[in-house]
Amino acid sequence: MPFTGDIYERVANGPEVPEGLPLVILMTGFTDAGGAVASLIEFAREELRPRPVVVFSNDALLDYRARRPIVTFEQDHLSDYRPPRLELSLARDALGQPFLLLAGYEPDFAWDAFASAAIGFAELFAVTSVTWVHAIGMPVPHTRTLGTTVSGNRADLIESHSIWHPRTQVPATAGHLLEYRFIESGFDTAGFVLLVPHYLAETDYPAATIAGLDRLMAATGLVFTLDELYGENREYLGKVEDQIAGNDELARMVQGLEERYDAYAAGLTGGAPSVAGIREGDLPSADELAAELERFLASRPNGDEDKRG
Repeated sequence: MPFTGDIYERVANGPEVPEGLPLVILMTGFTDAGGAVASLIEFAREELRPRPVVVFSNDALLDYRARRPIVTFEQDHLSDYRPPRLELSLARDALGQPFLLLAGYEPDFAWDAFASAAIGFAELFAVTSVTWVHAIGMPVPHTRTLGTTVSGNRADLIESHSIWHPRTQVPATAGHLLEYRFIESGFDTAGFVLLVPHYLAETDYPAATIAGLDRLMAATGLVFTLDELYGENREYLGKVEDQIAGNDELARMVQGLEERYDAYAAGLTGGAPSVAGIREGDLPSADELAAELERFLASRPNGDEDKRG
């Protein structure tokens, strides 16, 4: 059935959704350091058996010229056309526990209508919590645990998982709008910002995917199997360490990031934190570090297809 001006369509013969499930939101878009959200969506679609309940209209929400669909050319003919997807689905974790998953691209248009639709479905299915994840590049070292900043109205998660508490203005994403509207509507809501080393932000960084899944488990009680991702991350870090070991300048740059990060962490535990540990200041630039890792980056798949949502 074609869309008729609405921004979504209920899936005919879709799964029956029980009330009282957590809602997880994963949308690629403005920023996705380390390919974190794209990898989380790929993980969800391949491992968690999502069954679409609602399909959102690309024609209503997507700027095709900014994020072009993929077409396959087979020698002398076109064999496949794959538009991006934005869907609300019923998924299950490793234990078979059901949850709602809103995943795909960040809408380019009709944000207010999209937010209203998302809240309407959350109310219809009486979701118990709303959790979303996104990622930004920060001047932090890859040799330390990947940290997060937490927003929303869940004080328990903010206290236990938020290591940085800025007061700033940033360009909004559709995810920010959803968080704001969900809280206005009385839902327990948490947004996790993954703080990815800025010199690895343009790569597919498995540690960011692991951290995202870890925070989702903490917020929802869901269980995900991470063994394969841990293996990928060990291989990834081995390649990074090989590059660093062969370049004294790069090693000094990473050491400088470590010293500033550790100073910041010590300030936190001492009760008088300073933001000096994660401020750009005199830190090496992302370009400097990325240039030293060029051979490594060239060896990674570009992941463009996945990042389109």
